[in-house]
Amino acid sequence: MERKEFLKSLGAGAAFALTFPCVHGCSKDDVTGTIVEEPTGVDFTIDLTSAEANNLSTNGGFILQNLVVIAKNLQGEFVAASQVCSHESYDQVRFVNQDGGIFYCDVHGSRFDQDGIPLNQVDSNPAKAIKVYNTELDGTTLRIFE
Repeated sequence: MERKEFLKSLGAGAAFALTFPCVHGCSKDDVTGTIVEEPTGVDFTIDLTSAEANNLSTNGGFILQNLVVIAKNLQGEFVAASQVCSHESYDQVRFVNQDGGIFYCDVHGSRFDQDGIPLNQVDSNPAKAIKVYNTELDGTTLRIFE
């Protein structure tokens, strides 16, 4: 039985239920985020006692500032990387608690280690390394810079 005949035998409702999630899930219209340029000349500080930095008080927490993801990794060290994915330049890179803590872009599933190296580079997702920034802690002030 061919696909068309199979879908016809299921009826329109079942065929729609089976095919819509795949077609819709692969659509570029479903992408959230914005295509942006990677930041340059990054050099800013964060007051770790401020409300905006609250997520950095726990291991695995992160914040977004100036198109940079700043995280306190699972070992308690501060790491920072570009929020802009190298795959298609969407601003959706976040820090997630997977495989010891990685940078992850949910647009197409790009994954990067804490040094910015792609973990799942394949033809369908040809992401290159993402920019990783230096961090320097001075009391309660965290500096992020190139």
